[in-house]
Order: sequence, then structure tokens, then C-alpha cells
Amino acid sequence: QVQLVESGGGLVQAGDSLRLSCVGSGRTFNNYAVGWFRQAPGKGREFVGVRGWSGDRTYYADSVKGRFTISRDNAKSTVYLQMNSLKPEDTAVYYCAASWRIGTSEDEYRYWGQGTQVTVSS
Repeated sequence: QVQLVESGGGLVQAGDSLRLSCVGSGRTFNNYAVGWFRQAPGKGREFVGVRGWSGDRTYYADSVKGRFTISRDNAKSTVYLQMNSLKPEDTAVYYCAASWRIGTSEDEYRYWGQGTQVTVSS
């Protein structure tokens, strides 16, 4: 069993940066790949990026590539999503999720956090 808790969301202006954190609990958390997804109002959940358990493989959605970076500190059981040059269209609830596979589909993820709201004003 793995529990995930996100934090770090908030209201920022376009062009600002924000860092989200995802703290995992459970003795096997560091063996999981951790992905980030987001869901804007009225839309489905969208893949943002994923980082493998060892940190050697990372993939991003084209919409955030070059602006967002995922890192992980296994000693702290924490995965970060650094978001730079934020745009109003980045406004969404952001979720972290854990999977045995490095996937881009939400169906591949077994454990989910509760989400944290990110709002970017223009």
C-alpha cells in the first residue's frame, strides 16, 4: 500500500514559478515510478510527466516540455514538480500517482494523491 500527499499549489501570475511536492509513504514507494497529471475544469485528466524509480528516465508532455521538471529525492520519499514560466492554461488540479511502469496513461497508475490546485492568472 502506498499513500501520496501533494502540496505546494497556489495562485500565481503568468510567468511565475511554483514547485509541487509529492510525499509518498509505504516501504515500497521508492520502487515506483511517479507521474504527474492535471485536470482543468470541464476537462479530462491529462498526463504531465513521469520519472522512473531510479530517476534515469523522465518523460514530459509536449505542452510542458522545457518548462516543467520532475525530480525525486528517495531519501525523503518525495517527488517534485518544478513548474516555470507558468501560463494561464496550466491552471488545473495537479495529481501525483505511482505506478510499477513508466507510463503516460492514468490507467497505468495504481495509487493517487488527493490533488493540489494550481491557478495561474494572466
